[in-house]
Amino acid sequence: MGSAAAYYLSRAGQRVLLLEQFDLTHERGSSQDHSRIIRYTYNNPAYITLVTAAYKLWFALEEASGEQLYYKTGGLNFGAPDHPSMRDTLHSVQRMKIPHEVLTPQETRARYPQFTIPEAMQVIFEPESGILTAARCVAAHLRLAQQHGAVIRPNSPVTAIQPQADSVTVHTADAVYSAARLILAGGAWTNDLLARLRLPALPLRPMRVQLAYFQPPDITPFSVGRFPTFIAWVPGIPAYGMPSIFDSGVKVAFHGGETRGHVSEIDYTPDEHTIAEIRAFCRGFLPGADTALKQTRICLYTMTPDEDFILDQHPEYPHILYTSPCSGHGFKFSTLIGSILCDLALTGSTPHDISLFRAARFTANA
Repeated sequence: MGSAAAYYLSRAGQRVLLLEQFDLTHERGSSQDHSRIIRYTYNNPAYITLVTAAYKLWFALEEASGEQLYYKTGGLNFGAPDHPSMRDTLHSVQRMKIPHEVLTPQETRARYPQFTIPEAMQVIFEPESGILTAARCVAAHLRLAQQHGAVIRPNSPVTAIQPQADSVTVHTADAVYSAARLILAGGAWTNDLLARLRLPALPLRPMRVQLAYFQPPDITPFSVGRFPTFIAWVPGIPAYGMPSIFDSGVKVAFHGGETRGHVSEIDYTPDEHTIAEIRAFCRGFLPGADTALKQTRICLYTMTPDEDFILDQHPEYPHILYTSPCSGHGFKFSTLIGSILCDLALTGSTPHDISLFRAARFTANA
């Protein structure tokens, strides 16, 4: 979200400084990976409206960067018909008139023989679902921001923030910067930044999610063009996956994991127990996909209690904005969030409805 905001602000002719506490390609957060799902199949119409706008911006970013960032694969949601997420997602796509098909497991297997889905389950197929090449998307935002004059400072953690009536001063270990506007997009470190502004901590819980990439003997059936993205609303923790791209291997993970009070408590060492659980899921639903583990890594979710984003401004200093979209489904919206932050920073308003994301919902008087 920070790289996207830097791009849109610099493109609008603003002088932009982006501070990153780690290297630009660090893997301690939520964005440095081969792929992320983009989809219309949400159980809340508000997100469908936003992702419709996000798709348009991703296409525009592709044109500006001269690089393909979105790959259309089609996407499956499957689970028991009475599962709340299945039921609400079907209702939402019907209400919003999103093209989709409701398939039986048998019809799904005829189209995608890689899957084995129990007869009692229902399948929602959405043709426009696909994958975003996550690391390349971030790099495109950064590269274009620099082309428009943005200055990027990696390995520059913020040590202090001093707000003034119409400006703000930001300190790092070796420099002091002043600006008229400040945007905080700290992901799992958001509360550390808010503390420097003496704002109360938000109910954000870093979640450790382990990703697995498998390399079957024949990867072709699991590659882009042959294999869809999927979300499996199965008993226990939901699972998701996406095709192999750039020789990544087929990606499978659970949409959930262990939460911690602070990101410093996250263990980035992959464990064999999680791999065994992912393999068990594959044996039931994707037989043959998990024959060889190619790589595994840790990704961070930054969870809110309701899994909705946070996008707001300082209550006393409206020229300071902060965001934590995350909750495990934020990447597809990142270019849109960056555009919204640009609008808010420059005009104080946005044409998009972001009322769902106000931080006040977590205060005593919300």
